[in-house]
Amino acid sequence: MSDDPAPGFVRVRLDLAYDGAEFSGWAKQRARRTVQGELESAIATVLRLAEPVELTVAGRTDAGVHARGQVAHVDLPAEVWAAEQDRLRRRLAGRLPWDVRVWSAVRAPAGFNARFSAVWRRYAYRVGDHPGGVDPLLRGHVLWHDRPVDVAAMNAAAELLLGEHDFAAYCKKREGATTIRTLLDLRWERTADGLAVATVRADAFCHNMVRALVGAMILVGDGHRPVGFPGEVLAGRERHSAVNVLRPHGLTLEEVGYPADGLLAARSREARNKRTLPGCL
Repeated sequence: MSDDPAPGFVRVRLDLAYDGAEFSGWAKQRARRTVQGELESAIATVLRLAEPVELTVAGRTDAGVHARGQVAHVDLPAEVWAAEQDRLRRRLAGRLPWDVRVWSAVRAPAGFNARFSAVWRRYAYRVGDHPGGVDPLLRGHVLWHDRPVDVAAMNAAAELLLGEHDFAAYCKKREGATTIRTLLDLRWERTADGLAVATVRADAFCHNMVRALVGAMILVGDGHRPVGFPGEVLAGRERHSAVNVLRPHGLTLEEVGYPADGLLAARSREARNKRTLPGCL
């Protein structure tokens, strides 16, 4: 499958951010406000396009999840791009609602696909465990946990989850979709303002994966479960009743990683292959 735009079109990479609180997720839905819906409408309006546009995104975020490093692409008529490229970002700033911003709009390299060319996505989940609650100015981006959490214990649990595994126990199942993922980085740190922040980076994520992983580690951090518990859940390959999918507002997509320009097309082809674990057919 080619990732080149159709003749007469230019592929444009968009780097964007949004506050997910008032969105029903990324993906366009009838009668619901979504990030994709707002962006596609704004692009078509400011460029006065006769036909609707369709965005492809690096990672579809759920309702209530935020992003400061999201990436998408859109194919635009070449003559429109030539005339409007220098003004597009400013014009979108004037048309888009306050809770979504486009920071960059540039012509994408050959072979670029915002979704399939990506080699990793990095999320952060922020938890506040101060007994008085969360700073009111941060309440929309930080989950309050009413017991103190032990960052060292959660980091010990996280080490047992790294690598390529079947994360079915931490994913909402979708018919025909694989739950095999490579977890590249999972670590906790205590910030200067007292928050416990999880950094979670993987080649891709399945539905609810980050919030379920963090939910399992919180059980370790507050002493409800031993360090080995998240690993045991992973090995079981089935959802565990004790593991909660945490609320979405603590989660932010921070960054998407791509290979060098010459490797974009090859990465896109590779990412489309359905994966199996060694020894599995």
